[in-house]
Amino acid sequence: MSRRVVVTGLGLITSLGQEVAVFWRRLLAGHSGISRIESFDVSDYTVRIAGVVKDFDPEAYIEKREARHQDRFSQMAVAAAMRAVADSGLDLVNLADPFRAGVIVGSGIGGLSELEEQHKRLLEKGATRVSPFMIPKLMINAAAGQISILFGIRGPNAGVANACASANNAIGQSFWTIVSDEADIMVTGGSEAAVTPLGLAGFCANRALSTRNDDPERASRPFDRDRDGFVLGEGAGIVVLEEYEHAKRRGATIYAEVIGFGMSGDGCHIVRPDPEGRGAAGAMLKMLEDAAVGPDCLDYINAHGTGTPLGDVAETKAIRQIFGARAKSIAISSTKSSVGHLLGASGGVEFIATALAIRDQMAPPTINLDNPDSECDLDHVALVPREMPIRYAASNSFGFGGHNASLLLRKI
Repeated sequence: MSRRVVVTGLGLITSLGQEVAVFWRRLLAGHSGISRIESFDVSDYTVRIAGVVKDFDPEAYIEKREARHQDRFSQMAVAAAMRAVADSGLDLVNLADPFRAGVIVGSGIGGLSELEEQHKRLLEKGATRVSPFMIPKLMINAAAGQISILFGIRGPNAGVANACASANNAIGQSFWTIVSDEADIMVTGGSEAAVTPLGLAGFCANRALSTRNDDPERASRPFDRDRDGFVLGEGAGIVVLEEYEHAKRRGATIYAEVIGFGMSGDGCHIVRPDPEGRGAAGAMLKMLEDAAVGPDCLDYINAHGTGTPLGDVAETKAIRQIFGARAKSIAISSTKSSVGHLLGASGGVEFIATALAIRDQMAPPTINLDNPDSECDLDHVALVPREMPIRYAASNSFGFGGHNASLLLRKI
């Protein structure tokens, strides 16, 4: 009999809240975490807004000296992991076999602030003044490594870098790791902290961001005809996945069951999605095949839904390809409308929203969807949440490079 995988712990750090209950309440209330950037001077930037976590204190989670040895993206990953593990009720520090638990965490960019800081130090003070902690702080696998060290767990351990699909790839790989009996417990998700001078400048140059600077809370507008790009965000979303019988024996609270994972490549362009959505459709099809279920089962999709003119149309076409005439009867929402696009962390936060949607039988809203695009004519749960039966729910993440990753959850 195939091993089953369930979600037993949730933890996040976002601009909408650093506690799951606060995040979920504000998400359902239609609040926005988007605001003007205050952490550095943005007066010369074409974009001056983001989903910034303004009150994050790493020393509330990590000893002061150790916190200085971690980049912000790693600090947030550790904080979210601590919350997720506490929520799960597991004592990972005292496991009978630490090789039966592992960590896989994704990030699209990694320690960008550390890279900027040390490059500045190199130019101003010379090569001998560059920090010896630079490399271990900026490397993308630092988040997974630090979480593993924190809990002393020695099972499968990896960092995933697949741009905006990173967290979904990490969660999917963790799911398969438990199914294949290589572990019973996986701490997984994604973290990103790219709201930095260089990070923002790069995305401005890419012309991927919304320039609605005078109205930050309404700038992220997935599927709306007036959308003009995504809003950069930061944060972390970490979950605990556990083998079902293992969770059941200890009486764990179970949010949902993970039953399928699919990934694909566009093979099209390094930053633009396949305009016909063929790669995204392929990931969703593989997800359904992995779960051994048909397209008629799906009730809800937490869409990638970035708010870019090309991306939203491509995802709509992909959903139509897989679900056909039934596509219009599936509730779809983009929670990026509330927190922005967390890049490699987005899938982690959206997976949490999807699990909570199943738990509460409540589809979160796509805020700011005032005038739906005629090319995005599906049911996008506009403006207000919807109480509805949700037995099967999917979470989509698609990234630069043509990376696509889709996860399927089920009510248990």
